Amino acid sequence: MTIIFWLCIAAIFYAYFGYPFILYGLSRFRCRPVHRDEQHLPQLTLIITVHNEEDRIQDKIENTLTLDYPRDMLEVIFASDASTDRTESIVRSYPRFKLVRSQERKGKEFAQKRAVDQARGDILVFSDVATRLDSNALRTMAANFADPSVGCVSSEDRFVDSQGLVSGEGAYVQYEMFLRRLESRVCSVVGLSGSFFAARREVCGNWAVDLQSDFNTLLNAVKMGYRGVSDPQTLGYYRNIADEKKEFSRKVRTVLRGLSVLMRNLSILNVFRYGLFSWELFSHKLCRWLVPFFLLLALGSNLFLIPKSPFYVLTFFLQAVLYAAALAYGQVWLHKGSSSKAGLLPSLVRGMKIPYYFCTVNAAIFMAWMKYVRGERAIFWEPSKR
Repeated sequence: MTIIFWLCIAAIFYAYFGYPFILYGLSRFRCRPVHRDEQHLPQLTLIITVHNEEDRIQDKIENTLTLDYPRDMLEVIFASDASTDRTESIVRSYPRFKLVRSQERKGKEFAQKRAVDQARGDILVFSDVATRLDSNALRTMAANFADPSVGCVSSEDRFVDSQGLVSGEGAYVQYEMFLRRLESRVCSVVGLSGSFFAARREVCGNWAVDLQSDFNTLLNAVKMGYRGVSDPQTLGYYRNIADEKKEFSRKVRTVLRGLSVLMRNLSILNVFRYGLFSWELFSHKLCRWLVPFFLLLALGSNLFLIPKSPFYVLTFFLQAVLYAAALAYGQVWLHKGSSSKAGLLPSLVRGMKIPYYFCTVNAAIFMAWMKYVRGERAIFWEPSKR
C-alpha cells in the first residue's frame, strides 16, 4: 500500500507539475522558433460549423465581416450540421458567404468534411459560433505557415466570465496555454483549440468524420512530418457556459472524443519513431487522463496506511480537505441564490474554486473512461450556450 500510495502521488505530481518543469528545462536548451512572416498571405478558407444557431449566428457573421484579410484571398464557408431553425436562411442572406449543409445530422466532423471537400484555400481555418476573433486574427495565424515545418496552428484561448474576471477555470486555461507555448518551443503542441485552429490543406486530406477534428488533425500533421504550434498572437475569446451541468457534460464529451482519437493512433506513442512528441503526448494527454485513477488509488491506499503513521493521517486529512472544498463550492456557491453568495468572503470562495474545477475535471475524465469502456462514442454535438 505504501508503494501504491507514493507511486500515485508521484504520477499526479508529474502530470501537473513534473512534466511542465521538465519541459521548461528542455526549453532552455532546445528551441524551435517559428519563422513567421507577417507578409505571408496564403489563400485561406475559414470554415465555421453550425447547428441551430439562429440566436448567435448574427454576432458571428458580424465578427467575421470585421476580419482584416485580403478579400480575394479569403473564402468563408458555413458548414451546417442539418440545422432545422433559421440559421441557414440567415447565412444565405449574405452572398459573400458559402453555405454547405448535411442533409441529415451526422456530427460536427461530417459537416466539416463537406466544407473541406469544397474549400479552395491552401490553409483551412476552423472556428465555431461561440468564439470571437480579433480583426487581425487571420493575418497573425497565416504568418506561422511561412515556416515550412508548421503543419497546423492553434489559437490561444481567452476565457472571460460575466464580470470580465479570469479565475478558477480561467487559471486552468492559462496553465494549458503556458504548456502549449513550452511544447511549441521544444517540439510540437499535443492539442489544438477546437474553437479556432488552422491546418495546411494536405494535413486535412485524411479527414475522419468520427474523430475529434482538432486532435486528429494535429496527429495527422505529426505523422506527415509537420509540427503543430500555439500562437500567442492569435486569440480566441469565449465566455463561460451558464449551466454547470452542461459544462460538465461538455468536458465528458471532449475527453471521450479525445480518447477515441488516441486509441485509434496508439502507434504515435512510439518514441523511437516520433521522438519527443511521443513523450509530450504521453505526458500531457495520457498521464493527465489517468489522474482520476491515481487519485482514487491514493485515497484508498492512504486509508489503509492511517494506522501506520501520523504522517498518513495528515495526508488523508489534506485529501479530505481538497474534496470537501470542492463539494462545498459546488453545493453552496453554485446552487444557492445571490443573497447567499454575498455573505461569503470573496478570497475564501476563490480559494475553493480551484479545487472545485480540479475535481470536476477529473470526475469528467473518469466518466469519459467509463463511457469509452462501455463502447459509447461522442459523434453528435450540441453547441454550448455561453
